[in-house]
Amino acid sequence: MENWLLVGSGGREYSMAQKLVENGNRNVYVAPGNPMMDQIQNVGTIDLDEMDFDGLIEFAKNNHIDWTLVGPEAPLSKGIVDAFRNAGLNIFGPSKVAAQLESSKAYAKQIMANQGVATAAYQEFNNADAAIEYVKKGSFPVVIKANGLAAGKGVIIAEDEAKAVASIKHLFETKPNSEVLIEEFMQGQEFSFIVMANGTQVVPMQIAQDHKRLLNGDKGPNTGGMGAYSPVPQFDQSIIDGAMNDIIKPVLLEMQNQGHPFTGFLYAGLIQTAQGTKVIEFNVRMGDPETQVILPQMESDFGTVIESLMDGDPIEPVWQHGRFYLGAVIAAAGYPGPHKDHLPLPTFADDIHVSYAGVANVDDQLVSHGGRVLMAIASDADLKQAQRKVNRALQESVNTDDYEYRTDIGSKAFK
Repeated sequence: MENWLLVGSGGREYSMAQKLVENGNRNVYVAPGNPMMDQIQNVGTIDLDEMDFDGLIEFAKNNHIDWTLVGPEAPLSKGIVDAFRNAGLNIFGPSKVAAQLESSKAYAKQIMANQGVATAAYQEFNNADAAIEYVKKGSFPVVIKANGLAAGKGVIIAEDEAKAVASIKHLFETKPNSEVLIEEFMQGQEFSFIVMANGTQVVPMQIAQDHKRLLNGDKGPNTGGMGAYSPVPQFDQSIIDGAMNDIIKPVLLEMQNQGHPFTGFLYAGLIQTAQGTKVIEFNVRMGDPETQVILPQMESDFGTVIESLMDGDPIEPVWQHGRFYLGAVIAAAGYPGPHKDHLPLPTFADDIHVSYAGVANVDDQLVSHGGRVLMAIASDADLKQAQRKVNRALQESVNTDDYEYRTDIGSKAFK
């Protein structure tokens, strides 16, 4: 039996664990995981925090772990990959320096500039007064980004001067020594392009479209993601090929040229503008909720693809075609602000697949624990029908006094 260690606890890690154990010759340990993962055959959670590098390394050595995968951004940005490699352990992910593609938006901008990769024009500021003076001279809307990790919620789109000024003041009051990037607002449809990389060797995954805002019609505050679907039919293969050749490969080449070759999952948040495809941001991990609708399409063995890639062997995964996967996140009422907790979990019919994220065991009862609790996913040869299945399940099974969700996931594909 192969033994794998998966670091993380959310819906992304739930789906990764499920995919890994489709190979019945594999055990997966998840640290710390969530209680629903213990119900997956050949998957077990262990009581180790994702930032406890020494404890995770000791566990990996004592339990003959063949490979470690890291889901969340925080341990990657703090150097978990370097720590494992220094201990002689196999791990799939970027080094601490390479992880700056996500942890430092300014670093990512410089990498793109060096290779002429298209992205939004921007200015960087380390004090509120200068930033406010800059936005007052500009046009709106404008995009304001904290230069660091923000769990997918560090982007503010300010429609007017009042919101821009208030947002800048809040960011610097919260973190006085931080940096803020102010970017031009780019118009167009967004999509997520995730690849698996080992230096300049790259394996593309199916593209997806995330829905960041809390409410239908892309209204309300930014969240960690309220749903996703994949594939994305309004983007043809020429756009995907262009993104690979003009964005992904140049960035990987620049990382290698700088002596910090990138390994792991590289997530490109892209936008299709009137001037072509541009980069919104990079993450150094699989996306959540994109992972939950991308991985079910992979017919090849997930673990074998990673092993082959890291061995430098040519690998082209087989992907399912002719079906769409669409999922809506069910979040506790009040999310992304103060929210309800320890709520009863909704249950769904058999045609809905559920990926569990914010779940805890309280007094021997499985209840919600956190903002985004689970994701309800349907698949169908027709995207509209997949949306109908999910929305029907939400209407029938979810108490809207306790939970909130979107019903327009996938609708951009119909316009």
